[in-house]
Amino acid sequence: MAKTANATRVDVLIAGEKYVLKADLPVEYVQSLAKDVDDRIDELLTRNARLPLHKAAILTAINLADELAKLQESYDSLVQLIEKDESA
Repeated sequence: MAKTANATRVDVLIAGEKYVLKADLPVEYVQSLAKDVDDRIDELLTRNARLPLHKAAILTAINLADELAKLQESYDSLVQLIEKDESA
C-alpha cells in the first residue's frame, strides 16, 4: 500500500487484531483485501487449531505468493499468445 499525500486511513481487523493501514486506494477495496486475508488465516486455523497464529499468517503469505506467481505465469503466457497472433 503506497503512502502518498492522498493516503486514506483504513481500520481493518485481521485474526482478531486491529490494523490501521494507509493507502491511496478505495476504502472498500482495502477492507476487501483484509477480509480475504482474515478468511484465509481463519480457514488454516480452523483446519489446525494448534497452529500458532504467526505460522498461519506465514502460510497464508506463502499461499498468496504462490497464487500470484501462477497468475503472473498465466498472464505472461496469454501476452505471448496475443503477441504471436498479432505478428502472424
